[in-house]
Amino acid sequence: MSPLELDPALAQSRWERIQDKIRQAAQTAGRDPAEITLLAVSKTFSSQDIRVFWDLGQKDFGENYLQEAQEKIGLLPEPNWHFIGHLQTNKARFVPGLFSCLHTLESLELAEKLDRHLRARNLTLKVFIQVNLAREASKSGLPPEDLAPFLEKLAAFPSLSPQGLMTLPPFSPDPEKSRPYFRSLYELREKQAPRLKELSMGMSGDFTVAISEGATIVRIGTALFGDRDYS
Repeated sequence: MSPLELDPALAQSRWERIQDKIRQAAQTAGRDPAEITLLAVSKTFSSQDIRVFWDLGQKDFGENYLQEAQEKIGLLPEPNWHFIGHLQTNKARFVPGLFSCLHTLESLELAEKLDRHLRARNLTLKVFIQVNLAREASKSGLPPEDLAPFLEKLAAFPSLSPQGLMTLPPFSPDPEKSRPYFRSLYELREKQAPRLKELSMGMSGDFTVAISEGATIVRIGTALFGDRDYS
């Protein structure tokens, strides 16, 4: 967790700057800025830090680690919480009731476990299917050719509500290096899953490029909260 609470004036300046960049990128692409959700990625930052952005009007927050998220959500249940980290199947039972959305669905085994726990509580969960477009061994996600059959089988789990696709391009300091992956995710959605309307893609370094290629959710951490202290 960050040792010091964020300065509210600095937080407001960062938040407004990101909002302006989202607006500008959308307008340049001929899109409505209202189509794009800013998801504040709050991993390693405290509930006090999150409260600063909540008070500014930020509604959606993303967490990567379950135990850390459980503590924060217990202290600050009001936001719309998204789980954006890798979810092990044996942890699926902790998601219902905590999160409104999961961005990293990648297997039918996980889908089955989530559905079972959701049905037991009469709940539903929005999900994004993670696609590993770069086929990186270090990252989770379906290979793109598996998306269509995966979606067909996902219909067997009625507590899951597919919203769209998510991807993580290979890291590069040059945001233009991410563009082909963002474009590929958009094209994959158009060809194999046109009924899904959302694309979760783009982070602090490349979100304006992602918006120009069709992103509807951008996941922003460092540009809002500052550098993370993992010590």
